[in-house]
Amino acid sequence: MSSRPLRLVVLYGGVSAEHDVSRVTAAHVLAAADRSKYDLVPIGIAKDGAWLRNDKAIAAVSDGTPLPDTLEVAGTVVDPLTELRGHADEAITVVLPLLHGPHGEDGTVQGMLELFKLPYVGAGVLSSAVCMDKAMAKIVAEQAGIPQCRWVEFRDGVDDPETITTRAIDALGLPVFVKPANLGSSVGITKAHDEAELDAAINVALRYDNVVIIEEAVTGREIEVAVLGDTAPETSVPGEIKPGSEFYDYEDKYVTGAAQLVIPAPVPEAAAAEVRELAAKTFTAMRCSGMARVDFFYEESGRGWLLNEVNTIPGFTPGSMYPKLWEATGVSYPDLIDSLVTFALEVHRRRVGFSTEH
Repeated sequence: MSSRPLRLVVLYGGVSAEHDVSRVTAAHVLAAADRSKYDLVPIGIAKDGAWLRNDKAIAAVSDGTPLPDTLEVAGTVVDPLTELRGHADEAITVVLPLLHGPHGEDGTVQGMLELFKLPYVGAGVLSSAVCMDKAMAKIVAEQAGIPQCRWVEFRDGVDDPETITTRAIDALGLPVFVKPANLGSSVGITKAHDEAELDAAINVALRYDNVVIIEEAVTGREIEVAVLGDTAPETSVPGEIKPGSEFYDYEDKYVTGAAQLVIPAPVPEAAAAEVRELAAKTFTAMRCSGMARVDFFYEESGRGWLLNEVNTIPGFTPGSMYPKLWEATGVSYPDLIDSLVTFALEVHRRRVGFSTEH
């Protein structure tokens, strides 16, 4: 890493329904990052789109005052271009987007950062967009030969709303899970047990997106693998989630904390090796970079491993699965942040080195 000061801009908040989750993630990243290596600059994005430099958090980092568990989106209103590029003569700037969900994890912010010619942590524009859109991710996974559960897509304004429930039940049976295509943290997800519940669940999902995914309810264990790197990604030991409710929903993740995280997952050694290889294959097929958490279902006496989804900006609190998986694999939380910054700089150098002449 360069001897020049490295300015690490942590973007959090955002305009999606996962705004509050992002604020928690950012607080823990700021607390864990090595303050001797980075000039930490937290910038919150308000729900109305305003950018605010959190001067209070910057002062706390500077004088060693403990940070709160959740960062406020408050402080000095800043212009994104000026704040991100205005320090080029003083320090190298790397951006760490911790913006879960649309307008943060879907390629929009990544595209802005590329236009600003700034290195940033995580997946690029294409990968972010594909992984955020569960329907497109399933199409890519199918093309790459990655096993996954059966599913049906419904596009509002394109597909027939009068026949979707019948079509889904005929294809998948009951119960089914209904999800907005472009959202995370289990927001807008419903388990439907009959046709009436399915119709209501689709309407709930349509509050968040115009594309809805209907999936078969898989009877299997929920296993996750953390992936780190770029063209030759490394994988963590797998971990298992044991939900505290009927499925791993928002309340289970962020409110009650009833879910159990079992690391490493108690699966046979051969199965663990298989899912790690499948996670790396998925990471590469989706053109991910930096980090991703790849989630699977494990049907022990059935189809084996089935891809659930890929999260390019996974939860990053010390209690989240992604850093806990790496800790169990031998990579500490601060070292994980260092590795992600290093990959961001390497990818940026490669990207800006391509010719623009013809």
